[in-house]
Amino acid sequence: MAEELDDTIHDIPEDVQYIEDDIRTLDWRTHIRQRPGMYIGSLGDGSKADDGIYVLLKEVIDNSIDEFAMGYGKQITVDITEEGTVTVRDYGRGIPLGSVIKAVSTMNTSGKFDSKAFKKSVGLNGVGIKAVNALSSNFEIRSVRDGQVKSALFSQAELISDGEIESTEEPNGTMVRFTPDPEIFKGYQFNLDYVVEMMKNYSFLNTGLAMVLNGKKFVSKQGLLDLLKENMDKDPLYPIIHLKGDDIEVAITHVHQYGEEFYSFVNGQHTTQGGTHLVEFKKSVAQTIKDYFNKNFEFSDIRAGMVAAIAIKVQDPVFESQTKTKLGSRDMNADGLTVAKFIGDFVKKELDNYLHRNLDVADVILKQVQDSERARKAMAGLAKIAREKTKKVNLHNKKLLDCTIHLNDPKGKEDLREASSIFITEGDSAAGSITKIRDVKTQAVFSLRGKPLNAYGLTQKELVLNEEFNLLQAALNLQDGIEGLRYNNVIIATDADVDGMHIRLLLITFFLQFFPDLIKMGHVYVLQTPLFRVRSKKAQSRRKKDTDEVFYCYNDAERIAAIKHFGESDAEITRFKGLGEISPDEFRGFIGPDMRLDKVTLRKDDHVSTLLEFYMGKNTMERQNFIINNLVIEDDSQIS
Repeated sequence: MAEELDDTIHDIPEDVQYIEDDIRTLDWRTHIRQRPGMYIGSLGDGSKADDGIYVLLKEVIDNSIDEFAMGYGKQITVDITEEGTVTVRDYGRGIPLGSVIKAVSTMNTSGKFDSKAFKKSVGLNGVGIKAVNALSSNFEIRSVRDGQVKSALFSQAELISDGEIESTEEPNGTMVRFTPDPEIFKGYQFNLDYVVEMMKNYSFLNTGLAMVLNGKKFVSKQGLLDLLKENMDKDPLYPIIHLKGDDIEVAITHVHQYGEEFYSFVNGQHTTQGGTHLVEFKKSVAQTIKDYFNKNFEFSDIRAGMVAAIAIKVQDPVFESQTKTKLGSRDMNADGLTVAKFIGDFVKKELDNYLHRNLDVADVILKQVQDSERARKAMAGLAKIAREKTKKVNLHNKKLLDCTIHLNDPKGKEDLREASSIFITEGDSAAGSITKIRDVKTQAVFSLRGKPLNAYGLTQKELVLNEEFNLLQAALNLQDGIEGLRYNNVIIATDADVDGMHIRLLLITFFLQFFPDLIKMGHVYVLQTPLFRVRSKKAQSRRKKDTDEVFYCYNDAERIAAIKHFGESDAEITRFKGLGEISPDEFRGFIGPDMRLDKVTLRKDDHVSTLLEFYMGKNTMERQNFIINNLVIEDDSQIS
């Protein structure tokens, strides 16, 4: 490593100097546009739920949510056009008319600094809405207050139109309309499935608030209880425990599944990476149940199969990044309570009281914990054998080519930890292409040996004894649950053929069976790789290196368009049958910042158990007849 660093230093050209002209001061809009990651995290193209365009949407909606939280406005409408323009309208108090322009174009300007008007807001720094303005090609703000309206129009945060204050009969509130700048968000497109999930979460966390997306209304009456019902794909073992207090709400139950599943929120913000509040909640729930039964249970046995959610409201929350996905608050609040003590006191009192009042529920929990304890002890010997097998095959040298920064690395920068990925490939040839051009900081490669076992119906014992799955589980660091996950993105990278599709399904089945929370928390993806390369025969004969002469096509429609671009007689078409056939130089773009990923999702209405039983179960004849009866033979000659 020292030798590599030394070479890097000596490669710096001698004429590169550090002079006065290198010292620059950027205005706020230029800084945001040049360093958008500091404000909204990853940019992306909308294919991932945490891509920048969804952060922009959240920043706008959060301001409207703050109005509802303070008791103003019971509906927020969101409209998204096919072209990607977003309109958000609330019915709160509206921005003071004299401050409309300042509120969206002057950094560190907010109505939430030391203000009783917004006691427990998620956005306190006056940055979010300015980032939306700076990163939008068009941005319009319109505020209505007591019969008067003020509007302004911006482009890339430059004021284009400053409207006069006029009379209106519109109801109070604020309207924001913006179009993410295609110069920043290249080729972006809103995935409404992600937006629907966002709208549902807002409704769960704000009972009585109507969220309306493109005319469809989302309303919740029972808060986190509704959230668990929406997200569970299996029946609860007992009625969901739903506890509410001042500034805190929790919901808890168990289901028959491996692992545990938690959802956490702060001031309406979905803290997907948890934080101090989630750590204390998980600890307090386990400790309270352990104390109630007065038995020396392991916390892991208590939480096995648990599905739970917590939402808290705190003043001046401290998040570990501008995207607010992890709470870092540890300080005392106005009542002298730390976040941990506030949650711990509430859970200890309310959950203990609930168990004493509902003895039938307590009995079910006791049986569930005892079953988990017995299963863990039965697995103890096997786990030891599995670890020994892992050591013997030398995981890190033969199966896994690791990266240097991981999701659970406390010293790694947040953007690099979030970029940490592992590509699960089939065979050495595919792994070889990725390995040669991967980013060694954030991209790891795990090479499968042939097709993995069908995991449907397997027990944990059979899983541990299967070498391939045992090694994969160890590579991901999932032996003790999803908390130890080493990579933010688990990417299945298989060939675009029948065998590749089969391996893909086998891997997804494995995750669904044993680590469904890995999918539910949005960590599993399928890598799209091009099916065809289309280029000009003339350019190749001249050995032209112009990249505009090469099209990589991911489907037949793109292939047809590329052929038309060159003309049928001049188009050279290559069909990629496997990842190993793609040269490392070509592969560089397919796993770079613009790589195409399909997110694997899991929803209650997917009926996963039924699908797995039919497609991966032992009903061979039934499945065979289904395939025969639904077989469609395409005439390739019609695809031109």
